[in-house]
Amino acid sequence: MNYRELLANYPVIRQLSLLQFVAYFGAWFSNVAIYTMLVDFGSSAFAISVVTAMHLIPAIVIAPLSGAIIDRFRIKSLMMTLLCTELLMTLLFLTIDDKSELWLLMIFIFIRMGSASMFFSTEMSLLPKLVSGKALQKANEIHSIIWSFTYAAGMAVGGIIVNSFGIKTAIMIDALFFLSAIILFLNIEFKVDIIHTKEKISTMIKDGFIYLKNNKIVLHLILLHSSVGLTAFDTLVTLLARNEYKYIIAVPLSIGITNAFRAVALMIGPLFITNKVNKETLTYIFIFQGFAIIAWGLLQFNFYIALVAVFFTGFMTTTIWSYTYALLQDKVEQKYLGRVISYNDMIFMLSNVITTFFIGIMADLISLELITIIIGCMFFAVAIYYRRIKEWI
Repeated sequence: MNYRELLANYPVIRQLSLLQFVAYFGAWFSNVAIYTMLVDFGSSAFAISVVTAMHLIPAIVIAPLSGAIIDRFRIKSLMMTLLCTELLMTLLFLTIDDKSELWLLMIFIFIRMGSASMFFSTEMSLLPKLVSGKALQKANEIHSIIWSFTYAAGMAVGGIIVNSFGIKTAIMIDALFFLSAIILFLNIEFKVDIIHTKEKISTMIKDGFIYLKNNKIVLHLILLHSSVGLTAFDTLVTLLARNEYKYIIAVPLSIGITNAFRAVALMIGPLFITNKVNKETLTYIFIFQGFAIIAWGLLQFNFYIALVAVFFTGFMTTTIWSYTYALLQDKVEQKYLGRVISYNDMIFMLSNVITTFFIGIMADLISLELITIIIGCMFFAVAIYYRRIKEWI
């Protein structure tokens, strides 16, 4: 089964894929507006890293609760509520006018990204309930391509809009994406069973952690998947634009173009290697990822040459993300899917946050080039870790 056959034979997957594209694009579209706002306010490297982390921390904080909510309540009502919350928080970004209101901006970001994180976890727990086998594998791949592409492309297009029309206009356009997602979602019909209709939320949270404790391989796969968090380059790209490239190109354009190159790689990478990835080749994919990031670090002195290296940093990322996610889903019992996926997102986002703070703190101590090389070397450690646990998978 290829992607076209999947979308033709499963209308609900086709509809959800379109919804994913619009909703996820909206979730990241106004990021360049936010980062440009921070640069205009004269914010420090640490302040930029803190605001970036606020995009990631919600998934860590709410994961145990969101997992139980996903397994407990009706999915369609939950997803609609989350989309409406994202729309409201995006509109509230328009109220931020100066540096003194950064704390308010962080609250709005926290609530919006908390909703986005739960929406993502809900979708990832919904897919195995709608399709299975090869169809599920392909659905996961489509989902990962959409997520990865919109993560970077949303900021890329956002950079062009911010540079051409300004920060406020970009935020208003972002709100329209969420409004469109709500309209699309109203026309999607699906029905799934709710297994835990009478269990207490606290009991479900406890049972979820007990399940993880008793299934060590699930924990290992969660840690393996979290390695993708090492590619959380938002702060690094912003600092490069502010410190190195502002004399060559406008800051929002630098951020946008860099993410555009990475977005193309995130999207087309799986098309070339999806049929080649397996438990044996995954080790070499981790190694390639490490070398690509190191090459980017060495070439950062030139904006245009660095774009080629940025492309290759994203070429394997989507495949790593989707394949390790598929390995995890295959090992989890269906009634625990919502909770385990939320816990997985929690660890994944924790990895993103650690990477983000590492970049923000070390930027005042060492060069951005060296920071990038260190992150690249971490993927060699991930390859070794995977070799140690591979026989248990």
